[in-house]
Order: sequence, then C-alpha cells, then structure tokens
Amino acid sequence: MPISKRNRTVTLSKTKKKGKEHKEAIVSAIKQALEDYASAYVFTFENMRNQRFKEFREQHKSTGRFFLGSNKVMQIALGRSVADEVKPGIHKLSKFLRGDAGLLCTNLAKEEVQRIFQEYEEHDFARTGSIATEKVELKEGPLDQFTHEMEPYLRKQGVPVRLNKGIVELVSVFVVCEKGMPLSPESARTLRLLGIKMATFRLHLVCCWTPEDFEVYNEELYISDVE
Repeated sequence: MPISKRNRTVTLSKTKKKGKEHKEAIVSAIKQALEDYASAYVFTFENMRNQRFKEFREQHKSTGRFFLGSNKVMQIALGRSVADEVKPGIHKLSKFLRGDAGLLCTNLAKEEVQRIFQEYEEHDFARTGSIATEKVELKEGPLDQFTHEMEPYLRKQGVPVRLNKGIVELVSVFVVCEKGMPLSPESARTLRLLGIKMATFRLHLVCCWTPEDFEVYNEELYISDVE
C-alpha cells in the first residue's frame, strides 16, 4: 500500500532552519541596502493592497529598495541600540518599526521622497470590517445596473429585490451601510457590486535617517509610541 502523504513525518528542525535562513537573508539584504543607499526611512501604511504596493515598489526600484515583513527582523538588521547599530544613529529608526510599518532605503533627496509619499494614493473597494466613509442608501425602484441573473445573489446579500418583467427591482429603501460603522461581509460585497470604493491605500513617512541627521515627521507617533 502506498504511503499517504497526509501522514508523512515532517522534521521540525528543517522548517525552523528554513525560517532562520529567510530571516538572515532579509537582515543581510537590509544591511547591504544601507551600504548602497544614502538614507533610510520608516513608513506606515493604511488599507494595504499588495498588488498596488508591488506596482509602487516597481516604479521606484531604480532609486531605492523597500522592505516589509517582520518588524523585529528589520530592527535586528538596523540595530536596536547604540551598541549594535550598523550605522551611527540608525538604531533610532528601530523604535518606529511598530505595527503596519516598512523600511525604505534610497538615494533620493528628502524633498523628493516626501513628494512621492504625499502624492501617492490608490482608491479601492473596502473590505469586511472597514469603516464606512459615507452612508449608502438605495431608493425603491429598478436597479438598471444589474442583469436578471444577479437577482438571487443580491438577495443573498440581504438586498430586498425581485424580478419585475426581467428587471431587477428594489422593493423598498435599503441602507447598504451607515457612515462610521464597520462593514459587514454583505455590505462590502454589495458596495463592490455598486462600484463604490471606500478604501484608500496610502503610505505615510514616519521618520528619516541620513549620516548627517535624524528627522521625525510624525511627532504624535514619537510622543505616544517611543520611550
């Protein structure tokens, strides 16, 4: 009888080794980037969209390198104190690598980096649990944007519809979401069907290190999160 793959023994030491090697590779890559580029920035993000970020990173790969992942691993690469920092003063960045954060190493001038981050935003459909940015209410009557095949799916989302001579019709006023309230799975799917985008993917600079100085852009974060 052939051996079932489902019951195959996995050596934990091998999986741990692979994870360790991956972390060491990231640490090495960050240290090399600090040699290749003149400045380093910590940034945060909201409403992350992986594909959008990949496109953004691709656009700027000729002038810098982005790192996302374990904050702890990035902190190790930079150093978390004067004693173990890889560049004078760069351990200060580590204190800001918390939550949804990333690292950018670049040769661009500060003003150019600030401009790129300030101007960048991408609108997308909100996901379950996101906070609605506006109230969306559908009025009673025909929903001409939907074909008759969509009627069962709309009912599954809680939308009170029926078919009237092959036309999808809303039988009563329906509130898809309320401003300031978390979106349910049904609300998020309905907003997507309606083509309403409530999420904006943004990147925010937190602080900057250069061999000459260290600058904090978000004083509120500095006061609340850094000891």
